[in-house]
Amino acid sequence: MERTPSKPMAALWMAGWLALMLMITVAGREALHEINVFQLILIRSSVGLLMLYPLIHRAGGLAAMRTQRLPQHIARNTIHFGAQLGWFFALTLIPIGQVVAIEFTMPIWTAIVAALFLGERMTISKACAIVLGVVGVVMIVRPATGEINPGQLIALAAAGGFGISIAMVKSLTRTEQTVTIVFYMAAVQIVGSLLPGLYAWTWPSLTTWGWAIVVAFCGTFSHYCMTRALLYADATVVVPMDFLRVPLTALAGWLLYSEQLDAFTVLGAALILAGNLVNLRASTPAPARSAT
Repeated sequence: MERTPSKPMAALWMAGWLALMLMITVAGREALHEINVFQLILIRSSVGLLMLYPLIHRAGGLAAMRTQRLPQHIARNTIHFGAQLGWFFALTLIPIGQVVAIEFTMPIWTAIVAALFLGERMTISKACAIVLGVVGVVMIVRPATGEINPGQLIALAAAGGFGISIAMVKSLTRTEQTVTIVFYMAAVQIVGSLLPGLYAWTWPSLTTWGWAIVVAFCGTFSHYCMTRALLYADATVVVPMDFLRVPLTALAGWLLYSEQLDAFTVLGAALILAGNLVNLRASTPAPARSAT
């Protein structure tokens, strides 16, 4: 459906995206004080699938979820499942501002995988983004100091996994509808987390149930907000708004957990975001000329 371009409406929907992504970061850390990562993902995926059902019903029910590309769905979502495990686990090991800063290397890994396996061209802007991102990660992790936190490496591996997952989604979207892709994501995560989640199951307190449901809600509907924002403005307007997540998450970590970010982390995050911005602006297609 066509929408009248509106930067205020795009900003409003992106405010929803930012709020939900901040909430899932805090809610995930709080829930993991009492339950393990597998249990959290089991609850998140199961509750999220229930929340998704109205969209599945609207698309034609479970029969409409049949696919000819089941192996690709399983492969993509197995990688995504591992990345999500790492992302939540990293929340318990390092400041949440660092987790999100490292997460923003995800477009770098997506560009590399897309160039290697999907035939996309590696442009100068993409190469610059990769170089800036790698330097930014080195600034944050600082391997020369000999004090690398395992949480930083886990967060970096998670970002790489998310990048591969997104590249695989690009391939799936050529034939699959969005609700089908999300359905199989939830289904694979339920299967992957079921046995370990039940084996280590600890019945959550009412408060932890609340945090877990917040994770499920935010994980299900945050991307809806992003999609709505893209209806009202181009990606070059919408995506840079997401860069606010880095300072906002760092602020939340400082206010809620008294986490401090040093100058190296700030500079590294700035380099990563600069690389994303260079790639984003260079990837914007030129305005189409009207046929005469």
